[in-house]
Amino acid sequence: MRNNLTYIIKLFILNVVMKMLKREIYLSRIRGFYDSDLIKILVGIRRCGKSVILKQIMSELKNEKKINDNHIIYVNFELIEFEELRDYKKLNTFIKEKIVDNNKYYVFLDEIQKVDKFEEVINSLRASVDNISIFITGSNSKLLSNELSTVLSGRYVLFNIYPLSYKEFVKITNKDPKSEETFWNFVKWGGLPNRTEFNDESNIKDYLHSVFDSIILRDVVERLGLKDTVLFDLLLQYIVDTTGRQFSAENVINFLKKEGKSISTETLYVYLDALCKALMIKKIYRYDVHGKSIFKTLNKYYMTDLGIAQIKNNDFEINKSFAIENVVYNELLERGYEVYIGKTKNGEIDFIATKTDEKIYIQVAYLLETEKVVNREFGAFKEIEDNYPKYVISLDRANLSRDGIIHKNIIDWLLEE
Repeated sequence: MRNNLTYIIKLFILNVVMKMLKREIYLSRIRGFYDSDLIKILVGIRRCGKSVILKQIMSELKNEKKINDNHIIYVNFELIEFEELRDYKKLNTFIKEKIVDNNKYYVFLDEIQKVDKFEEVINSLRASVDNISIFITGSNSKLLSNELSTVLSGRYVLFNIYPLSYKEFVKITNKDPKSEETFWNFVKWGGLPNRTEFNDESNIKDYLHSVFDSIILRDVVERLGLKDTVLFDLLLQYIVDTTGRQFSAENVINFLKKEGKSISTETLYVYLDALCKALMIKKIYRYDVHGKSIFKTLNKYYMTDLGIAQIKNNDFEINKSFAIENVVYNELLERGYEVYIGKTKNGEIDFIATKTDEKIYIQVAYLLETEKVVNREFGAFKEIEDNYPKYVISLDRANLSRDGIIHKNIIDWLLEE
């Protein structure tokens, strides 16, 4: 009983802190759409903080736009009191009965993928009610499906929500942002907000296992009607062990065979697609720098959250080089970039990141310990002839910039505005 009370108190404190930590990087993108009739869709892995963002939006509507409580309709489909509203017809009736005047109503539907045919409700409300602004969240890419795009006819705007960035992590934990100990804690255990309430590693592991199990059971096994969770475990373990390396279906099949699992190439890609749709892993494509085209083969996979990677890691120690690479990739996504692997004539660049008219090239290294490593990382850009910024990011404190290529310490880079 005492342990339960301690947990409730910790959770309450965390919720207070999370409310204080405004996720401004997302709110600044969403604010311009508060009164738009476009459907606002927030998509992200389970427990990454989507509900908190919804509540922060509601708070801004109440405190800054002075919207009355009765004009804000909030349904969280993970709460048992809203269970019967998972019937899409009952949900539609519930919302329409609350709209009783011509003033603007703001509707927030949290984890809406639990409602079968939810897209029918959204489309019906949008078509039949003029004074409504709808926000929805979901934890799998059912919200990104072609079916949803067809039903909503492009009348939506989508926001990808990610776990805490390093900057947010140090704010919520009040840890020393410049400390390498803080940095490695973030790298090892990831940025899912609720994990920050625990200090003991065994408790962090237990929490992350519970998140992983809920993703696998709810967003993968149930959705696809599959039963072999052991196979999913092994496949994810392989992805974790080979993060940032060129993906080979043949290598995966051989790995699974050694573990006593037989799988066809077709089934393998179905499973990989399921892990991507559960937002647990992300696929990154190669971009031909000279041919200016995207390759749909020879891609790589990165983890959405490194805490999940840690509990599925085959070795006790994480591969620091690839973990840092994964951190940079996730940070670029959170900053709103589209990210690719750069393919040159004789090699590759870790990341090409683009946003509107902006483009940057990035090489990532753990430490630039020798001149050979320095030459390799800086030399990766020698075939790039344009003048877009080029960066080498590592854990080194000394500034090793040269030949117009900027070197940055990864902690300093993560803390930049």
